[in-house]
Amino acid sequence: MKYLDEYRDASIVRALLAEIARRVTRPWVLMEICGGQTHTLMRYGIDELLPPRIELVHGPGCPVCVTPLEIIDKAIAIASLPDVTLVSYGDMLRVPGSHSDLLHVKAGGGDVRVAYSPMEALKVARANPARRVVFLGIGFETTAPANAMAVWQAAREGLKNFSMLASQVLVPPAIRLLLESQQHRVQGFIAPGHVCTVMGYEEYVELAQAFRVPIVVGGFEPVDLLEAISMLVAQLEEGRAEVENQYVRSVTREGNRPAQEIMRKVFEVSDRKWRGIGLIPRSGLKLRGEFATFDAEKVFDVATREVEEPVVCISAQVLQGLKKPPDCPAFGERCTPATPLGAPMVSAEGACAAYYQYRRHAVGRVGGVR
Repeated sequence: MKYLDEYRDASIVRALLAEIARRVTRPWVLMEICGGQTHTLMRYGIDELLPPRIELVHGPGCPVCVTPLEIIDKAIAIASLPDVTLVSYGDMLRVPGSHSDLLHVKAGGGDVRVAYSPMEALKVARANPARRVVFLGIGFETTAPANAMAVWQAAREGLKNFSMLASQVLVPPAIRLLLESQQHRVQGFIAPGHVCTVMGYEEYVELAQAFRVPIVVGGFEPVDLLEAISMLVAQLEEGRAEVENQYVRSVTREGNRPAQEIMRKVFEVSDRKWRGIGLIPRSGLKLRGEFATFDAEKVFDVATREVEEPVVCISAQVLQGLKKPPDCPAFGERCTPATPLGAPMVSAEGACAAYYQYRRHAVGRVGGVR
């Protein structure tokens, strides 16, 4: 197949559903890692079309959702300084910090700008030499190469008024944490296609072997996800635990080597706190020492304190696949996209936002691929 519509073809979807129903003989719990995959599953009602024995739970693959409160608070504090221009991806503006968000800083007169690339922040820095320009660089391995390139380019140009507040996280350590938890019940994973486009899937092989869990790299369209689910069910029913690649049109085993190289030049692996989950060893990237002058955490002496999530918010359990958004007592009432208690209700990749947008909490909802 070569056209997008083919990956949404209802006849192919029905054939894959029939194949899954024929293969499955017992209950299986599967987790999609990426929030983009979650939104596709909810948009097309795929979880409702699957046989009852297949349960889908949602993983921590929403970069906005796992950015820790402390980073949000630092971004708010930095953006509130009079000589600072803070540049960010748009969905970060409404992520709640401990007391406010970046949208309120902007509404109060702060120079907060939305960008689609860190290179736009470099343009702002070049055009405004009297201002200190900070890019809020969050994300998984998908955004890390572009963020690294921005810092690399700033260093080459000697752009002294540019820095990055970085909160880069890595997927495999998070999967390991989930599998080591005594509460986990996931038996197969759909690995994130965009991350694997950059990194390949070699690093997932050790996880599959160590925990005897099948992992299939999946794409983002209905046919992609159903094919990935079919591949997982086949492995589970046959007693196999391997890494397979469904997303062959974008992902290779080795990934994008030039992208990985610029990441290694600018970043190094570090421990990283994940919002709602806690510290995960060696699960993040931080700027190397030679780029310290571009590290906003070092450029700005901004102190923050650790703050707990609202007690009523169960986003940590949602991100670990232990509960689903409608299980939250605040979902759709106290917590909505207009009044979010947690980041998963804000982000374009958040599970709570997906359930809310596609009315998965409403009685009598009708979904499915047409």
